[in-house]
Amino acid sequence: MALRPKVFVTRLIPEVGLQRIKQECEAEVWTDPLPPPYAVLKQKVAGCEGLVAPLTDKIDAALLDAAPRLKVISNYAVGFNNIDVAAATARGIAVGNTPGVLTDATADMAFCLLIGAARCLAAGHQYTLAGKWKTWEPLGHLGQDLAGRTLGVVGMGRIGYALAKRCQGGWGMKILYYDVQRSEAAERDLGARSVDLDTLLRESDFISVHTDLNEKTRGLFGMEQFRKMKRTAVFVNTARGPIVDQKALHDALKSGVIFAAGLDVTDPEPPAVGDPLLKLPNVIVAPHIASATFGTRNAMGTICADNLLAGLGGQKLPAWVNPEVEGKRRK
Repeated sequence: MALRPKVFVTRLIPEVGLQRIKQECEAEVWTDPLPPPYAVLKQKVAGCEGLVAPLTDKIDAALLDAAPRLKVISNYAVGFNNIDVAAATARGIAVGNTPGVLTDATADMAFCLLIGAARCLAAGHQYTLAGKWKTWEPLGHLGQDLAGRTLGVVGMGRIGYALAKRCQGGWGMKILYYDVQRSEAAERDLGARSVDLDTLLRESDFISVHTDLNEKTRGLFGMEQFRKMKRTAVFVNTARGPIVDQKALHDALKSGVIFAAGLDVTDPEPPAVGDPLLKLPNVIVAPHIASATFGTRNAMGTICADNLLAGLGGQKLPAWVNPEVEGKRRK
């Protein structure tokens, strides 16, 4: 009987994916609620052919060097900033991710944060819980209107397009977008207009971030950018925390430079309990749950398992981050 490939799974993933991995592999699963420390991860993966990990695990060249048998890394996420992909490619290791299936869930969360922040929902909820709600208040908890306003999308990929479609179709919003590539679909279907970033910041009532995290986008939003926005602007980030200078965002919210913000990602993640950003009434901070629906997470688990098993079998990964590794994959 052939030996099953040895795999380390760094977090519990949905059973639909985990069960397949256990059936086909000799799988060790890390069940603690917090990710394994780097030193532990390095030790665990040393004799493995496969690794399943989410964004919380740092997979760098040193870790890869400690795993000479590793053939495939299956990332349980769309993003892969946690992985040194170039180092993996150089060592003949295939890398997979889980794109596509979380587009709608993430767009829904972006709009949830947008409307919640615009209508002062979190502050109103806390007001009620604190027993301060005594009567209907004509001037209480005033927020921003949505219908007919302007949405600025930074990064018009699948998720940005899905959010713009919701806002344009449901609320008749005008759509501006900033991206390094033109989106013919957004322009044709939604009447979206491609503009430079400064124009988007000046003219948008709502600004939603959907760009990748890279060296050009890291720290893209600082006080200079917030000052260019309308004082009534609502800022939303469901992409990556380091795209935003978090202290600058805090200062902009506290001083009234912008009206409100809704965040699903922070820098660091999670923020410290005493982080002053969390004390502001005009910000909503969700714990990175944009993809957290049963259907989406199950679909991610399926793709994650498919990528892992394909990589272990020397096959093409269904969602392949580095297909250029094909000619030098480990046997």
